[in-house]
Amino acid sequence: MSATVRTENDIALITLDDGKANAISLDLLGAANAALDEAEAKAKVIVLAGRPERFSAGFDLKFLATADPVNRAKLVNGGGRLALRLFTSDKPVVIACTGHAIAMGAFLLLGGDTRIGARGAYKIGANETVNGMTLPPFGVELPRARLNPMYLTEALAQARLYTPDEAVPVGWLDRVVEPGEVIDAAMAEAARLLPIANPAYGRNKRLARQPTIDLLTPTLAG
Repeated sequence: MSATVRTENDIALITLDDGKANAISLDLLGAANAALDEAEAKAKVIVLAGRPERFSAGFDLKFLATADPVNRAKLVNGGGRLALRLFTSDKPVVIACTGHAIAMGAFLLLGGDTRIGARGAYKIGANETVNGMTLPPFGVELPRARLNPMYLTEALAQARLYTPDEAVPVGWLDRVVEPGEVIDAAMAEAARLLPIANPAYGRNKRLARQPTIDLLTPTLAG
């Protein structure tokens, strides 16, 4: 799993690209967290992007099907901690949703401050019910905090997957652009946020999100 960081003018662009579906594995989590360590040390605004047509397909289901309970929990909780890390970052976080964002991939979107998606025949949402899986606490509380309440049952219990344009009113994304423009649009948004990337930004974001943070932090300890 590759996670590259390019920093310029106080903006760090992190790109996740495994050459496949960007399935979230233990290796990806390690690479993503290392990239965030670098970005947080060098930049004032962070942009997180996937590979063309794939932001993330969610957890590595083959691993979850064969791993022992300890490693399954390690992966699931690691995904939740990554989403919470984005959600609580004291820096502005812009996400360039470059294609499909399913299950854990969609929950990562909810950790961002501004989510810009590529228009196209992509699927965005949480399909755990279809797979007979019960949502972890972060898979409920992050959507409760970020999605339009009118869509919660449809989006979670009924496991509807949305096109990028449909995902905007639901709350998975903030806006949609043409596929070839999504990285540029995310970088432009990062530049727009740069003048307010100060300590007050992080404090005010945390104040707005504190109820969700308080609920999730104990569930992801360890």
